[in-house]
Amino acid sequence: MTFTREQLTEQIIHAGQFLYAQGWSPATSSNYSARLSSNQVLLTVSGKHKGLLNAEDILATDLHAKSLEPHKKPSAEALLHTQLYNWRADVQAVLHTHSVNATVLSRLVAAEYIEFNGYELQKAFQGINSHEQPLLVPVFENDQDIPRLAEQVQRWLDMHPDCQGYLIRGHGLYTWGTSMQEALRHIEAFEFLLACELKVRACTAQHSVHQDNAYPLND
Repeated sequence: MTFTREQLTEQIIHAGQFLYAQGWSPATSSNYSARLSSNQVLLTVSGKHKGLLNAEDILATDLHAKSLEPHKKPSAEALLHTQLYNWRADVQAVLHTHSVNATVLSRLVAAEYIEFNGYELQKAFQGINSHEQPLLVPVFENDQDIPRLAEQVQRWLDMHPDCQGYLIRGHGLYTWGTSMQEALRHIEAFEFLLACELKVRACTAQHSVHQDNAYPLND
């Protein structure tokens, strides 16, 4: 289905309202985009409150993340959006959020990725048909050099064409979809999985402490 600029703008605005209401895009954090055409993207401008977006807070860029509206400045992370549109022609929307779950879990994980396994909600992602099919989510170091970060992301995408999203350590989550609706579904599914993983780790740590206290060592 083809959408007009006005329709896509409304989709981005509504996404911002929803994500802010959930607490996943506080203040001026986060950025969202939608594919406008084969060579243009609509993207939120820099520094705007995502729960209060209006049509003036959206700009068009080319697929190199260059603004097509000189009076508007895109997010510094615009390249991470356009990278995904260049990577796959079926990507129609990209969402980047800053939830507590994504921020905290990405700081706790020392490995290069998180593997979700055994969760029924893994099936919310395109191409995953069973809770036994692992969902790998890479964790990249937070880097203010966006082109360098994009290179690291691209290497992972090239090796994992089934990638559904990624985390930036201490920063937030990126995910995408073949429509804005699908991208929002992915955000919700990721947030559920991230919250579950945090609780599992907390329970495991607590159980370990109880076990240690149950068998005190004698001096």
